[in-house]
Formats: sequence, C-alpha cells, structure tokens
Amino acid sequence: MTDIIIYTKDWCSYCHGAKQLLTKLGLNFQEVDVTHDQAQFATMVKQAAGRSTVPQILIDGVGIGGYTELVQLVRNNTFPVKPAAVG
Repeated sequence: MTDIIIYTKDWCSYCHGAKQLLTKLGLNFQEVDVTHDQAQFATMVKQAAGRSTVPQILIDGVGIGGYTELVQLVRNNTFPVKPAAVG
C-alpha cells in the first residue's frame, strides 16, 4: 500500500483543498498538523527538501510539493498513485 503523508496548518485553505482532493480520489492519507508543533514542522522541512510552505505532500517518503502540484499531477494523469474506484 502507498503511504501518503500531508503536512498541514489548521488555517490553510490550500491544505483543506488538498485533503478534499485526496479524499475525493478515495485515497487514504496521514495528516500531520504542524500549526503549533515546531518539532513536526522541522521534520516536515527536512522531509520536504527544505520547503517550508504548507501543505507538503509526501508519497512513500518522496515530496511531490503542495496543492498546486497535486492538482497538476491529477489533471495530467501523472499522479503516482492510482485513485480508488469511486462510486
């Protein structure tokens, strides 16, 4: 099974959008809220190759970027995870 982690902050509309899209695609993911957790934020920056904006989405430990990159991968049909059958 593919491991998807999304780092978020509670006030971030792009984070909410990314979670909604992943859910719509039928994909399970682990959310890590870094709003008030500096240790988790530091972990995110390290895992995301120095990127410090949210959301940061990792698939099997590899950062794909944030919401904009997620949408682009889905639209281009190049998202590295096959969506679950919905409906």
